[in-house]
Amino acid sequence: MRPFEISVSDAVLADLNARLRGARMLPDSPRRPPGGLSSAYLAELVDTWRAFDWRRRESDLNRHPQFTADVHGTRLHFVHRRSQDPNAPVLLIMHGWPHTFALQLDFADRLQDFHVVVPSFPGFAFSDPYDGTMTENVMADLMHALMTDVLGYQRYLVYGEDISANVSDLIASEHPEHVAGILVTHAHFGTDAEREALDDAEARAFFDRLAATGGPDGAYGHVQATRPDTLAVALNDSPVGLLAWLAEKLVEWSDTPADEPAAVERRVSRERILTEATIYWATQTIASSFRPYFDRGADASIAPVDVPAVVAIQRHEHDYPEVLARRFYRDLRSFERLDEGGHFAAAEVPEALAARARVLARQAGLVKSS
Repeated sequence: MRPFEISVSDAVLADLNARLRGARMLPDSPRRPPGGLSSAYLAELVDTWRAFDWRRRESDLNRHPQFTADVHGTRLHFVHRRSQDPNAPVLLIMHGWPHTFALQLDFADRLQDFHVVVPSFPGFAFSDPYDGTMTENVMADLMHALMTDVLGYQRYLVYGEDISANVSDLIASEHPEHVAGILVTHAHFGTDAEREALDDAEARAFFDRLAATGGPDGAYGHVQATRPDTLAVALNDSPVGLLAWLAEKLVEWSDTPADEPAAVERRVSRERILTEATIYWATQTIASSFRPYFDRGADASIAPVDVPAVVAIQRHEHDYPEVLARRFYRDLRSFERLDEGGHFAAAEVPEALAARARVLARQAGLVKSS
């Protein structure tokens, strides 16, 4: 394990600035219906990015103790902040796509009474790509090995969202002797076959609703799963294209009105949006970040989780049926639907999520009830 500091070269920043200054924006046309991120809001983001003080953000990020370690042959980057209490509970906080570890830090920072580990998945940010097929099982094995073999934690809590939701479920399902509990905002969906076999009307209605919007709303995932390298060529060459691709998801998936693009900044600040874009640009990891989509393969069934679970459903899945949670999380300590906070719950409502993490730690017997 080696200490790590972010240090983007002056040459990379100069090249980025030159490309932003010379960017060709999508022209507005009264005949063109909306077909992605608002060009007006994108122009605002680009203007701010041109004057963005990356060195200050870099310094802010480097206040979080960071390390790299070789885990099963892959160099992983992670934040590891220890609590002043050596007996504090331990929480693994995983990111999804399109966000990086950096978007999870507001949540981690509110847990000074925990030891927290915030890794970058292989091929994201400052972690090397995985040399093989990067399935959810591979990611789960790497994360568990990081926690136990590298950091020496024999009991820990897990949290994941987006692509790391199934990873979190897998770790809790396969390693109950090490996982003390699981915090959930993106609850388990099951495989396509498992969904087809459902006999619960509420569950069928939930999945029917998702399927009804899955075509246009899921187009990004289809491209990333079928033609990732072609898309990545464009995004890796154009910072404005990259920013549009990333910001579109933050706008549409956050708990803010999608038809008011700037409203996303009520949940995820402009500074944090541009931090994400700068990390992707500087590390040239947009192509490798598509790997979980391209490498996923066939849906694999995950055995039910038997460790204590606290489930707080994020707003974009507000109608997720409690019956499904009770079938999969068999030691369900609480089930609720968040009043606020969408797909990026750790970034959007970090205080609320920190409160749930403390509930989980008490329910799992890692801290005494006050």
